[in-house]
Amino acid sequence: MLIAWALSSDRKNVNWRVVLWGTVLQLIFAVFVFLMPAGQKAFLFLNDAVIKVMSCAQAGTRFVFGRLAISPGEISSANEGSLGFILAFQGFPTIIFFSSLMSILYYANIMPRIIGVFARVFTRLMRISGAESMVTASNIFVGVESSFTVRPYLKSMTKSEFCTVLTAGMATVASNIMAVYVFSLRSVFPNIAGHLISASILSAPAAIVMSKLIMPEDGTPATLGKHVDCVHEKDNSFFESIIKGAYAGAKMIVGITALLIAVLGLAALCDLGLGGIGAKINCLTGWHIDWSLKSLAGYIFYPLTVIIGIPPVDAGVASRLIGERLILTEVTAYQDLAVMLGQNLISMRSALITTYALCGFAHLASMAIFVGGISSIVPERMKDVASVALRALVAANLACLMTAAIAATFACRTSILLGK
Repeated sequence: MLIAWALSSDRKNVNWRVVLWGTVLQLIFAVFVFLMPAGQKAFLFLNDAVIKVMSCAQAGTRFVFGRLAISPGEISSANEGSLGFILAFQGFPTIIFFSSLMSILYYANIMPRIIGVFARVFTRLMRISGAESMVTASNIFVGVESSFTVRPYLKSMTKSEFCTVLTAGMATVASNIMAVYVFSLRSVFPNIAGHLISASILSAPAAIVMSKLIMPEDGTPATLGKHVDCVHEKDNSFFESIIKGAYAGAKMIVGITALLIAVLGLAALCDLGLGGIGAKINCLTGWHIDWSLKSLAGYIFYPLTVIIGIPPVDAGVASRLIGERLILTEVTAYQDLAVMLGQNLISMRSALITTYALCGFAHLASMAIFVGGISSIVPERMKDVASVALRALVAANLACLMTAAIAATFACRTSILLGK
């Protein structure tokens, strides 16, 4: 928070009520989940529920892809073993299932009610606008499409509101993408699903805190202190919601696949150039620096990694993962975390903290996606949205780190939430 305040566009105009209540909400939720027996039971229940729902998602995946869809360590009904973890055939198809499930929950009016509860809490306690509260609450469950929940209010938003909208989008993860992370880590991190749910909830108030520190409100939002209803286009039937959800999930898979291919390829190209230059610098200076993009970003994140509670022995690998998320995506970072855990290169407690730090779309490609998504809805405000994008990216990364620091504060080496 001190770093966010130092980077603030107007340090004298910070709304400290937002900072106070955002921090209090995080602490209350963390105490409930990590310390209270009822909270731990609820955490484990949600974790088990997600795993069981994901096993249902695999039914369609295995029918379509056969042995390619069998996860490592599992045996099919035909007594076939796994060919190893294949992201395209095991992780990505769950996005279609969860997109349909979310669409059904919207059709049944369940999701708008849940989102409305979170939005009311944010608006009442932090005294921010109802529109940014609704978007932040929506981002706990969905991704870039959360902007549609406040579509009528986007035209009149202030720059500070846009910063909050972008920060909330990048500091959290959508439930359908969350399934991919669970697939990547569940074999080495038994309670990963519960932690990802916890991280997404904790990051919502953290996003508001960081965005209002980095870009305080200097105007008067149209919905300041007012609750707004979740705007969504209701489908005509139950089956229409399933179809639309499945199609939306398929489009998302295509987008993610294209993004990974492009970003990873371009990053490799940059690393090729940096590697050649870095080798000469290392030769002249006697340094032993890895000049890849994710390693350079990791050096920047190293002091922050220590601050959030990861011991120095693990801080190097953890900061590299967080740097990798910024340059590439959280998908590759979570996959690398799973490999590190499998090879005992990082302790379970440090992996837990890193899991919370990585739980967000806080990377360069995502920034472009969110700016493009909002600009397509209100093209006349494109300039204002783009002008706050970089600040929002910084705020989102700090929000994820703040969430990780909260988790680290309450994470105990013998806690049942570590899967021990």
